Amino acid sequence: MATHTAFHSLQVSRLVPFNRAQALLYSVAVLAALHRRLAALLAPATLLSISVSLPLLLADLVLAFMWLTYQALRWRPVRRREFPDRLALSVDPKDFPAIDVFICTADPHREPPMSVASTALSAMAFDYPTDRISIYVSDDGGSEVTLFAFMEASRFARYWLPFCKENGIVVRSPEAYFRSSNGGDSEKMKMMYQTMKEKVEAALERGYVGNDLVSSQEEAEVFKRWKGLPSHDHPSMIQVLLDTSKDTDIMGNALPNVIYVSREKRPTSPHHFKAGALNVLTRVSSTMSNGPMILTLDCDTYSNDPRSPLCALCYFLDPALSPDLAFVQFPQIFQGLNKNDIYACEVKRLYTINPRGKDGLGGPNYVGTACYFSRRSLQGMPSSTSLAPGAIDPLSSESVLRKAHEVASCTYEPGTKWGSSIGFRYGSLSEDYHTGYHLHCEGWKSVFCYPARPAFLGDVPKNLNDVLSQRKRWCVGLFEVSDPWFYLYAYLFFTTYGQDLLEFLAADGTMGRWWSNQRMWMIIGLTSYLFGTVQFVLKKFGISAQGFNVTSKVMEDEQSKRYEKGTFDFGVGSPFFVVLGTVATVNLSSLVLGIARAATMEGGFDELFVQLFLSAFVTTNCWPIYEAMFLRSDEGKLPRNVTVISLVLAGFLHCIGYLIFHN
Repeated sequence: MATHTAFHSLQVSRLVPFNRAQALLYSVAVLAALHRRLAALLAPATLLSISVSLPLLLADLVLAFMWLTYQALRWRPVRRREFPDRLALSVDPKDFPAIDVFICTADPHREPPMSVASTALSAMAFDYPTDRISIYVSDDGGSEVTLFAFMEASRFARYWLPFCKENGIVVRSPEAYFRSSNGGDSEKMKMMYQTMKEKVEAALERGYVGNDLVSSQEEAEVFKRWKGLPSHDHPSMIQVLLDTSKDTDIMGNALPNVIYVSREKRPTSPHHFKAGALNVLTRVSSTMSNGPMILTLDCDTYSNDPRSPLCALCYFLDPALSPDLAFVQFPQIFQGLNKNDIYACEVKRLYTINPRGKDGLGGPNYVGTACYFSRRSLQGMPSSTSLAPGAIDPLSSESVLRKAHEVASCTYEPGTKWGSSIGFRYGSLSEDYHTGYHLHCEGWKSVFCYPARPAFLGDVPKNLNDVLSQRKRWCVGLFEVSDPWFYLYAYLFFTTYGQDLLEFLAADGTMGRWWSNQRMWMIIGLTSYLFGTVQFVLKKFGISAQGFNVTSKVMEDEQSKRYEKGTFDFGVGSPFFVVLGTVATVNLSSLVLGIARAATMEGGFDELFVQLFLSAFVTTNCWPIYEAMFLRSDEGKLPRNVTVISLVLAGFLHCIGYLIFHN
């Protein structure tokens, strides 16, 4: 079934009949398995058998509940298509709504300022009226180097924007473009970019911006404000770097607004991590440009298609959708993944498959980046189809700047509804999920926009510790064959994996990446979810636990080479790896002992087939861990002390098991 409007269309997935038939068959199998578990528990038994049967029943109930809730995403997945050319012909560009772009950064050493500036430049170069684009960068690190990088990028934009549009360049992040382009005019532009990059990196290495790097006394005075101010205790700092009403490129065309914001930080005031930074940008932008549309971007997620605002407008300008449309979410797609995506950073199910399933119901969730919002959905404005902003005074006027500083202060939010029912929601490290969830609960809708060309591309962590730390943060946020029964469990196991593989391949995945994806979910379940759950419980009991961690965007050459080869990078003494090493050792020894036992028993392999199969399956998934523990000698191997601790813990667990089951 397909539906069409002037600017977009919708097609229901062809997998829907299969999904619904499979759900019916699978539910019967699940009920049969639960009946068997319950019958075994209620039958006369020993204390030992009950202690085994009860946990297995509870585990099956949990898994059955998880499976049941997921079926909603398979009930009516849809695919949408946008027609931006029709929009461009039907709507005068002068009538396009203004867009405020929010980019957040927190640490110049883990999030290189030039990468953040390149993301901003890619958004400044949208195929969109430049006088309707405003870029707001939130610097929660309060770094003068980040401000300096954006000053330099604002000057570079005078040349970069005309260069992109005159040469029909699509990839408009200079960092991404110059990785693959050489010769001609691009070589001259590349030299200009490299000069700028070297200046910024020199300032980053020093830790401050010296007078030899600034181009005027006025700029030098700006940087004096940073002297002696720690990143966690300083007043708000707002700098208008480009003003569309007076700044132009070398061709005389208006440049977008660019505003640097470092909100006030005080040790005695909660800052609410990224959600707090986004709310400050929401308020500051409302006093300056007040764009009816807001685009949120991670600092490493650059525009890969300059027409993405037009794709979003295909929905926001549809009178049938716009009254209740909160946001248009684009998929989070990553560049530089190795062939088989060994760390499963593509996260295809979360960023592509699940959103299509949700889009057939009430809409996808917000994933923190590559998302266009209607401002009124964040600021609690009444339903209206109008996207026209109100009158705004000049950006640099004293009254506007005074108001902007006021709303960026620590004293503004207390006693208001910001973070509870207005703006990006507090109470979770995963502010994206939390915000999207609450908007849907309030009756707002959303749309999943997945054009053929990826609209945005991001970077991924390329060592295992960073991947697991990131997923732990996500977990915390979500909290805030002789036996006839063999065929039943075989059906449950193989159809679950088979359907998962089918959906993965239908979403343009590969077998190699699917295998990496299911392996990483095992690893994440043992580490990120375990530590995330513990951290959440400790937090609820008022016990201090680690807070928001910034994922490093910096990579060493050797680490990058290992990633390109598809080799796991352990390399640090993380508690995550102690758990992985222990579980891998227990499974390997269990498999070896199980095979030895089956070989000495008559019919042993028939009796122990299921146990051996599951243990072999886990052991196969653990092969990168065994390599890192025993076979590798490079810097990415598992540290020796982690290996020793894992072996000792595995031995301890075997001893405990022996005492319990052989007593």
